Amino acid sequence: MSESTAKLAKVVFQPSGRRGTFEVGTPLLDAARSLGVYVESVCGGRGICGRCQISVSEGTFAKENLTSAADHLEGATEAETRYATLRNLPDDRRLSCQAKILGDLVVDIPTDAQTNRQVVRKRAEAKTIEPDSAISLVTVSIDEPDMETPHGDIDRLREALAKEAGVETLATDPVLLPRVQTILRKGHWTVTAAIHTDISSGPTLVALWPGEKQAIYGLAVDIGSTTIAAHLCNLQTGRTVSSAGTSNPQIRFGEDLMSRVSYVQMNPTKLPDLVKAVREAINALVGKLIGDVGAERADVLDATFVGNPVMHHLFLGIDPVELGGAPFALAASDAMVLTARDLDLDLNPGARVYMLPCIAGHVGADAAAATLSESPYSLEETTLLVDVGTNAEIVLGNKHRLLAASSPTGPAFEGAEISSGQRAAPGAIERIRIDKDTLEPRFKVIGVDEWSDEEGFSEKIDSVGVTGICGSGIIEAVVEMYLSGLITEDGVIDGSMAEKTHRIRSEGRTFSYVIADRDIEISILQTDIRAIQLAKGALYAGIKLLQDKLGSDHIDRIRFAGAFGSYIEPKYAMILGLIPDCALDGVAGVGNAAGTGARMALLNRGYRREIEQTVHNIEKIETALEPKFQEHFVNAMALPNKVDPFPNLRAAVELPERKEPVAAEGTGDGRRRRRRRG
Repeated sequence: MSESTAKLAKVVFQPSGRRGTFEVGTPLLDAARSLGVYVESVCGGRGICGRCQISVSEGTFAKENLTSAADHLEGATEAETRYATLRNLPDDRRLSCQAKILGDLVVDIPTDAQTNRQVVRKRAEAKTIEPDSAISLVTVSIDEPDMETPHGDIDRLREALAKEAGVETLATDPVLLPRVQTILRKGHWTVTAAIHTDISSGPTLVALWPGEKQAIYGLAVDIGSTTIAAHLCNLQTGRTVSSAGTSNPQIRFGEDLMSRVSYVQMNPTKLPDLVKAVREAINALVGKLIGDVGAERADVLDATFVGNPVMHHLFLGIDPVELGGAPFALAASDAMVLTARDLDLDLNPGARVYMLPCIAGHVGADAAAATLSESPYSLEETTLLVDVGTNAEIVLGNKHRLLAASSPTGPAFEGAEISSGQRAAPGAIERIRIDKDTLEPRFKVIGVDEWSDEEGFSEKIDSVGVTGICGSGIIEAVVEMYLSGLITEDGVIDGSMAEKTHRIRSEGRTFSYVIADRDIEISILQTDIRAIQLAKGALYAGIKLLQDKLGSDHIDRIRFAGAFGSYIEPKYAMILGLIPDCALDGVAGVGNAAGTGARMALLNRGYRREIEQTVHNIEKIETALEPKFQEHFVNAMALPNKVDPFPNLRAAVELPERKEPVAAEGTGDGRRRRRRRG
């Protein structure tokens, strides 16, 4: 390590995305605390409690411009060695209170060590789904073998099933072959068979139980780049009996999709690590789901999976590098049926997995599932369906024509790359209002029901703290600053407003607005506003391109899919210019529409055929190749937009008059105020 690099090191903490530069020799726990990253420690840093465990993600991270390695932490101290010996500290874990920084690091706080962990807001939306599962249960009794009819046990079982269920040509999953005879005799020649039947394959015997089997289950999973949501459904009744979610552990390899693609490209031998991480997370979710209902893993016989193309490929073990550049080629886009054991999923050994089709290079199976859930292809009205994430997926159209595209919004909407940003977790500001007269803020924090100016807030906030601001909070903050005159239409913080409020502070060539100063200072910097402008500009430009292609400037319905979209107030999304003009009562969040579509495909085979045909008919638009994208993008940087009039919005909300900036916007390299701890 050279002398110049030996003095300072860059550290990125995941899954929060917080980052900073520290002197070599700084204890990792101190670095985390200085950034507002919550790492539990109850022993005062003596290496006794073991609560402050972390792991180091190794490899080259192009987006961060750093190479992280385990030896960029000082070797284990005597206290850490003693703890590892007595408590069986995993080989890939370190105690952050004992580990000192020697070089650049990407540090992962394991899920089991996250006390204030991310809130996964992807519940199962209420929807009645008529069951027509690919799995059917048939209980039959067969004759015992005798010397006169030398048919094999499996052959006689197939004959009985053909007679009982009308299944003439029945294949048997090879995994069952060694167990059939034992099961038949245990059931005294009465057994319950699970038969998988889908258009992609003929009827196949996939599971067998002695006697009668009462309940079987299926799994519907939405693999997001940030979170994974899973739903356990009764395949016979169609009911969703349990739901659970977790952070996607791949975050430690890169916050957004392209970061993970880049990571694999720079570290090709690490691809199995990304694949293993997501599969293990899903297996852990399955354990929780079946535990909730008292079932067993062997009771789960079918599964459907959706995700964006990068998540789709990484789950399947496919190198995603081709998705990193034009023509953004998918290895496989059609729907497919696989076995769970091929994907290392700990379900019934014969369980099947249905992968919904991907629409295009960066419009994945999650967008297809959301389209299935909302079915704009069956409506006369023009519907905009948008899933806001690190990569926004957009579907626009009606029963006559349907178009789809993706837009690279980046992780700003999820709190990443925002100075005080974090993902949705207890302590994060999720709502904010600014008084137009006093310019004083009031806010609401995840984990506390009261607003900051309400009775009871001060007592309750001590339990969670004010740790940062999440995506919905940063959007509302920018809009409220615009409505109160703190920023111009072009997103520039008006430094002259410092005469009216002490919350406007100089940051060198730019200004900031202080929301809270309790445990740490929570401020909106000029660079934060610019990050939100860039993200919303990319999304709006993608939508405008689809409108151009559709030949319509009118949208009847707008539906926000995904956890983030469902927590955005329509009015704020429109004032920001995240979405085009529309009657406000026509804008609604639809929750985890991708998860709903996955459940529909799980429980009814007809929906599988419906989305396969729909995806075939959707027109795919590649925004990166469209010359008008840049023009739309530049116009979309303004709030709400430089040229679009927004008549519906202006009829409902009084927007500020255009305000010319009184101070030139800086380059973003101004002095950043150090957060203070209370």
